[in-house]
Amino acid sequence: MSMGPGLGGGRGMRPGTSLVRNGQDPATTQRLPKGLIRRVWRQFARPYRGKLVQLLVAISAASALVVVPALLIQPIVNAISSQPPGAARIVTVYALALFGVAIAASAFSLWQRYLSSWIGEQLIFDLRRMLYDHVQRMPLAFFTRTQTGALISRLNNDVIGAQRALTGTFGTLTANIVQVVAAVGTMFAIEWRLTLLTLSVLPLFVVLAKNVGKKLQALTRESMQLNAEMNTVMTERFNVSGALLVKLFGRPVQETGTFAGSAQRVADVGIRSAVVGRLFFVILSLVGALGTAAVYLIGGRLALSGQMSPGAVVAFAALVTQAYQPLAALTNAPVEVLTALVSFDRVFEILDLRHPIADAEGAVALAAPRGEIVFDDVRFAYPSAADSSLASLERGFGAVLDATPGAEVLHGVSFVAEPGQTVALVGPSGAGKSTIIGLVSRLYDVTSGAVRLDGHDVRDVTLASLSAAVGVVSQDPHLFHDTIRENLRYARPEATDAQIEAACRAAQIHTVIAALADGYDTVVGDPAARSSAWRSRVCY
Repeated sequence: MSMGPGLGGGRGMRPGTSLVRNGQDPATTQRLPKGLIRRVWRQFARPYRGKLVQLLVAISAASALVVVPALLIQPIVNAISSQPPGAARIVTVYALALFGVAIAASAFSLWQRYLSSWIGEQLIFDLRRMLYDHVQRMPLAFFTRTQTGALISRLNNDVIGAQRALTGTFGTLTANIVQVVAAVGTMFAIEWRLTLLTLSVLPLFVVLAKNVGKKLQALTRESMQLNAEMNTVMTERFNVSGALLVKLFGRPVQETGTFAGSAQRVADVGIRSAVVGRLFFVILSLVGALGTAAVYLIGGRLALSGQMSPGAVVAFAALVTQAYQPLAALTNAPVEVLTALVSFDRVFEILDLRHPIADAEGAVALAAPRGEIVFDDVRFAYPSAADSSLASLERGFGAVLDATPGAEVLHGVSFVAEPGQTVALVGPSGAGKSTIIGLVSRLYDVTSGAVRLDGHDVRDVTLASLSAAVGVVSQDPHLFHDTIRENLRYARPEATDAQIEAACRAAQIHTVIAALADGYDTVVGDPAARSSAWRSRVCY
């Protein structure tokens, strides 16, 4: 049989590792896909529609109550300024009403907070569960390319961002709409001419929102990508293998410099976002102050001429303040919504990745496997980068994954391993020995030809039954951060302690485990420094 470079020595598993640059940054140029909002509703929000309706009611009620104090202030100011009969009673009644409105608003606010938290936490749970389930079913080729830190960022930062988009951004949008409608409607009822004057600055809001909002959206996406890259650096360097490599080569200063560079870019984007956002709202605040000044200037003159009461002027000025803030937010609402949906888009990027190695339609389960393995004219080339990973999970902006498959590493391999027979594959590192093992267990699928187990093409049997039938001892065993007992039980969760001990006796490692201070309850795994010592005792 003829073989090319394979998995020997951990090599040959990242074909197409070079990144092709297109000169553009997807963090600032990528558009959100059509139908994203509909998909968010159908896939995540619909199960909580009852709670969402309650949340909208609570938000609407709390927002509508915002304009009520201005209406209650009007008779108080009029009573104080003109002092009609019963002025003291008017002041007392409306002052108590102000307090009652505050109590009602607080109650709705608490209800809103509870509903928002409940929906948000449930959404986070759903997103994380779906993402984790989808990712851990991806083929090995995906994990050989993908940065762990970038994946963790999707399950943490982007999931929380998606939750805020649904319960935060859309809730705020609803609150702003209700508050604007209530405030502007009341302003028209008090003095329509003055209302039109205050609304004349709306085009300025729109222009500012259009120019600044797009910049904020781009900065948000860039910040997410940079944070993912920084998480990747920490994940790679803080595991035991990465930390050992850094220490052996004496590169802590260089590593700190590299991390500082990533952290500085995150900080720079954060500063730019903060400055742009603050500048936007400072300008809007100045426009709002201009509107308020105009109300007192013109409204005051109307009051002096008897066309408005003093209380109406004060109430109108308060309403202007209540209207301008949500009005300014609404002018930027489309960009705010799109920015919030960036997180959902990044989550869907992962969920939309196909599972190239999955149960075929009509796959059968292996029954009482005997262990006959047949390789029939097997040819294999590692899948291309584009078929194995996602551009946004690769290091650096503007990554375009190479769609060219790797070079063929197995060339027409044919052999038969009979049940009970011991077969040795001998060859130099990279000859393809581990590749052949990976094809038997369907870590990869053949490019052409077939691998058969007991006469069944491994692509036609269920993955669960194949995993149960094929046992693989990897070159570099991995231990979860748990007890030895639970690590051993991972292969068969229902195994009893007696069965675990019997297996260890058969493998001649029981005496080694029993000699440990905590025996089978000894905690091992990557984070535990003692795990390598235990592994050494088992291996040697």
